[in-house]
Amino acid sequence: MSQNHEATSLRDSLCGSVSVANVGRRLTVCGWVAKRREHGEHLAFLDLRDHSGILQAVVEGSVDVRSEYVVRITGTVSHRPEGTVNERLATGEVELTECSVEILAAAEPPPFQLDERIDVDEQVRLRHRFLDLRRDTMQRNLRLRAAVNRSLRKAMDLQGFCEVETPLLWAPTPEGAREFVVPSRLHPGEFYVLPQSPQIAKQLLMVGGFDRYYQIARCLRDEDLRADRQFEFTQLDLEASFVTQDDILGFVSEAVLDAAEAATGARPGPIGSMTWAQALDLYGTDKPDLRFAMVLQDLSAVFAATQVKAFGATTVKALRVPGGATFTRSRLDQLTDQAKSLGAKGLAWFRITSEGLDSPLARFLNEAEATAIASVDGAEVGDLVLIVADEYALACKVLGTLRVTLGSPPVSEGPHHYVWVTEFPMFEGVDEDGNLMAAHHPFTMPHPDDYDLIETDPLSVRSQAYDLVLNGWELGSGSVRIHRADIQSRIFKALGISDEEAESRFGFLLGAFKFGAPPHAGFAFGIDRLVAIFAGEENIREVIAFPKTQSGADLMTGAPKSITERQIRDLRLKMAPKGS
Repeated sequence: MSQNHEATSLRDSLCGSVSVANVGRRLTVCGWVAKRREHGEHLAFLDLRDHSGILQAVVEGSVDVRSEYVVRITGTVSHRPEGTVNERLATGEVELTECSVEILAAAEPPPFQLDERIDVDEQVRLRHRFLDLRRDTMQRNLRLRAAVNRSLRKAMDLQGFCEVETPLLWAPTPEGAREFVVPSRLHPGEFYVLPQSPQIAKQLLMVGGFDRYYQIARCLRDEDLRADRQFEFTQLDLEASFVTQDDILGFVSEAVLDAAEAATGARPGPIGSMTWAQALDLYGTDKPDLRFAMVLQDLSAVFAATQVKAFGATTVKALRVPGGATFTRSRLDQLTDQAKSLGAKGLAWFRITSEGLDSPLARFLNEAEATAIASVDGAEVGDLVLIVADEYALACKVLGTLRVTLGSPPVSEGPHHYVWVTEFPMFEGVDEDGNLMAAHHPFTMPHPDDYDLIETDPLSVRSQAYDLVLNGWELGSGSVRIHRADIQSRIFKALGISDEEAESRFGFLLGAFKFGAPPHAGFAFGIDRLVAIFAGEENIREVIAFPKTQSGADLMTGAPKSITERQIRDLRLKMAPKGS
């Protein structure tokens, strides 16, 4: 086999790999005509493009080619004449001369220019995605994605994991995100669903003795789309037996850091961690963006006996905005409106000036309160301090959101800061029937120090659940699973799930556990989100070959579409009128 992986029967080299080292050699390249420039009647300059770059070919005589024609050019690699070197191209010092051109496929004029310098409406791009994929950015993003996938597979293999494919046609599950439903032709009136994740399948693999499983899994959820969510998504999914939470964090960290090194050329340092409570208290969110230093500070003790009505709440949280004293009143009003839209009663602001605090509320403060505000998070003259007084979780949420609004750099800027967030609450309040609701899922193991609180103080119970966060994006989540029948029974009881309901909803998993379930834990993270951050893209559509629009449409194929009357009959379906 040839050692030159670029060579095929039709070409010797890729366009972007031709260099001064090839001068004097006669080479054959293939690609698309990116641009044609005439020089007199009998001389043309063709910019030939493939995924590796652009190479200029000098063609003498007449050649009938236009933009996006697919051609094969054979020529001699030569130095470009003095004064014509193009420093913007990797191949800018050379060109092909004495060329012969073979047209492999003609092309109509494309509906938009493929030049990266030209902005194109996204709907036009998606309607002609096959053309959009020729652009440098899409080529770079999808090849970056391939490199990330290779590194993830290698990392998991080296850590002793076995890749197992789980079904795409699965049984309907009783909870979680809305599923895509697939009618069965052979079993009329019955349905499969497309999996939201391989969660139950991978736990069954643990019972089956595959003690380290992984999969680059395709998952589907029928949920509203946004910048970081598509109907179809890809995740690295893993599960392991006879492990602790720290083991899982170690496995995933190794894979993610390997992927980062493959994508960026540099390996990040070890990934730190914080508890959910610490993240909420300091950053107002369980997805903290650590690229910037603004942290929330609790002033509740200072204002415990305040005479200022605006601060008469159980919690008073403050946020310093470096340089924010220059904000106009209009900008401050916008921030106040944003805080109210998030549920706050209001937003207090204080400019730090050389003469003291500048705020409508400044004159109502006592000395201790004014001093505390002026020193929030090391505040200096020229800074702004924002304060929300409310219930604890709401105050944290509002200031955490404002923190991101005011401080978070774009995805394409700043370093990559990873952090593990651990010890999430086991329960997240009660439903309308008074039953507790699981914060993760009902098979998450409680924190061992909190077993005694399950019946007496359930909302204080921590779980062994954990998230991996990168630059404010939740990459994924996981947990140690319950494998003990006694603990599972206590959690079901706390959730108001009877034995009969448990059997109905989770019977085949619980039945498998009766035959010997090992201690196990797992994790899954979104590859789309990870690659988007590596690529500096704000929207995961830019790292997916054929994405859907925000309305869920595929503009290129026209999906979703109606099916034929015969298909409807075969599936025993009855179609309701549109809009009914």
